Amino acid sequence: MDHLSRRAVAAAIAVADELGLRCDDPEVLADGSNGLVHLKPAPIVARVATTTGLVRKPVQEWLALDLDLAGHLAARNFPVVPPSPELPPGPHLHDGLALTFWEFAEHEASYVATVAEVGPFLHELHGALRTYPGKLRNLSPFSEIPRWLDEVERWDAVSDDDLALLRRGYFKIAAEIDALVLPKQPLHGDAHKKNILKTSHGLVSTDFEDACRGSIAWDVACFVRTSGEDRETALKSYGGDLNLEQLQPFIEARDLQGAVWGAILSTRFEDRKERAAEWMAICRARYG
Repeated sequence: MDHLSRRAVAAAIAVADELGLRCDDPEVLADGSNGLVHLKPAPIVARVATTTGLVRKPVQEWLALDLDLAGHLAARNFPVVPPSPELPPGPHLHDGLALTFWEFAEHEASYVATVAEVGPFLHELHGALRTYPGKLRNLSPFSEIPRWLDEVERWDAVSDDDLALLRRGYFKIAAEIDALVLPKQPLHGDAHKKNILKTSHGLVSTDFEDACRGSIAWDVACFVRTSGEDRETALKSYGGDLNLEQLQPFIEARDLQGAVWGAILSTRFEDRKERAAEWMAICRARYG
């Protein structure tokens, strides 16, 4: 773990202690965009904004949305990982870091849901999300990219040529998506299968930090693009009237997002550089 990751664990323990929960055996469940810390033996997970906090400011706005939307769905009995009922879920601030508390979901850590499972589940999730009354940013995981690029430029983490082509790619794709004039609704925002957990009660959805308003094609493109299976098969499992041609601008948008986010993650994690380079190569071929 780097210094930021160690600060995240310390912040999770400190805030829990301030709220009356002592944790002597923290387990880091994930360390990437955010840090996830299981406050064992309590059935509570702290979600600490680490990498996301470097580019989203104030990041607690995104964490508050995550809690609000998940709480809304849980109250309507849609299967999600809910905010913690044992500690005030937050967001909390400690040592310059923002964090939230969640119920620990017992799940099969190595299980990866299949296309046949994820497609219908995502379709049901979209139906449930339509009841969400809160305010959402317009396609924010994509529209944030110019701000992310400004941060990356200040860090000198990407060459000037690559920054220029990423900006060209962003404006090209944004214009293509705007021209489609598709119906909009609340979205998950990051609808890949790793954000679906297999529990003893079935599948549950998690990680609504990227929730936004836009065409369902954004979520479906994320699912199809990362399915690991034939794209036609993945799309058919979701149902509806979308076709792969309609999804293409959104798939390209996800590729661009991946290249930028990969560059950001690579400033902290050496093992992310290879995948980031693959995404960048895709963008160079399209916009270079």
